[in-house]
Amino acid sequence: MPAVVKAQKLNNQIDSLIMALMPDKQGPGGAFMVAQKGKIIYQKAFGKANLELGDNLTVESIFQLGSMTKQFTAVAVLLLEQQGKLKVSDPISKYIPDYPGSDKITIHHLLTHTSGIKDFTKMKALAEIAQKEMTPKMMVDFFKDEPVDFAPGERFEYNNSGYVLLGYLVEQVSGEAYAGFIQQHIFDRIGMDHSYYASDRQVIHNRAYGYQKKQNEYVNKTAISFSVPFASGALMSTLDDLLKWQKAISQNKLLNASETTKAFSRYKLNNGEIFNYGYGWHIKEIGGLPVRTHGGSIFGFKSMGVYVPGEDIYVVGLTNCDCNSPTLLTENIAKLVIAGTLKSK
Repeated sequence: MPAVVKAQKLNNQIDSLIMALMPDKQGPGGAFMVAQKGKIIYQKAFGKANLELGDNLTVESIFQLGSMTKQFTAVAVLLLEQQGKLKVSDPISKYIPDYPGSDKITIHHLLTHTSGIKDFTKMKALAEIAQKEMTPKMMVDFFKDEPVDFAPGERFEYNNSGYVLLGYLVEQVSGEAYAGFIQQHIFDRIGMDHSYYASDRQVIHNRAYGYQKKQNEYVNKTAISFSVPFASGALMSTLDDLLKWQKAISQNKLLNASETTKAFSRYKLNNGEIFNYGYGWHIKEIGGLPVRTHGGSIFGFKSMGVYVPGEDIYVVGLTNCDCNSPTLLTENIAKLVIAGTLKSK
C-alpha cells in the first residue's frame, strides 16, 4: 500500500475512534496527537474551546493537564538529585523535619505512591479549602496529621498528597517557588512556550475552557484554587509542548541517562512484589510492548499520554469536559499505530 494511502487510512481510523467517543461537535471536545520518531503523523482538534463564545478547539489550544503534572514534579526532583542537592533515598525528615513519621518516609516512597500517607482528595474537609488560596505549607498541614493508610513501602496506592509534598520539598531544597522552578528549569529550557502553572486570572491566549455534564447538559466546571492540587495537578500545556517534553525526556536533554532510568524503572514493595509505576509514570504494556503512560483529571479536563519507547510512538489526548476520558482512546490509538508500524517492518 502506498505510504500516502496508508497514512490516510490511519487518519480515518483515528478520526472514527475519536468521533465515537465525542460525537457532539457543538459540545466541548479534545485535541489529539500522534508522533512517531519525533514527527507528528496525526494532529487534530474536535469540538468547542468555549461554549459561550462558540470558539472551536484547535491543535494550539491550552488545556489543564491534571495529574500529568506529576511527570514534571518527578523530573524536578530528579534534576535536584542530578545537581547533588538531594537523594531519592533520603528520608523526607531531612527537608521537612516536622512531618509526622518523616524519618521513615523517603522521597522514593513519595515518587512511587508507596508512602501510605492519606490522599487529601479523599478527605471530606477538602470542600472547605477547594477554593481557598493555599500556600504549599498550608496544603501539607491540611493532611499531615491524618492517620496513615499503611506503612511506607507496604503497598502501591495512587496518592496526590505525596506529590504535593514533593512540590513543597522542591521549594525547600531549591529555594525557588515550585511554579518558578518548573518554568525556569523545564519549560524555558526546552522551549515549552505555551505551558503554564495554571491560573484563572492570567490572560492565557488559546485557553480551552473546562466543562462538566449535569443531567445531560454542559455546565462550566466547578471552580478550584490551583494552589490545592499544586504539584500534583496544576499545570497547563498544549499538544506541541508535550511533544517537546517527550523528546527532551527521550533525548536526555534535561536528565542524564542514569536519572532517566530511575524514572522508568519498576520498583519493589517491602515484600519483594514488583509494581507498575516508576517516578511520575505508569510502566506497563500495550499489545506486548512496554509503554509509559500517565493520565490526569481535574474539574473540567482529562488528559492522557502514552509513549512506546521501542517504536518511539507518542500519543496524547487532551479533553475539556471531564465527561470525556481520553484514557482508553489514546491506548487504542497507540495500538492502531503499533499494529501499522509492526506490519510495515
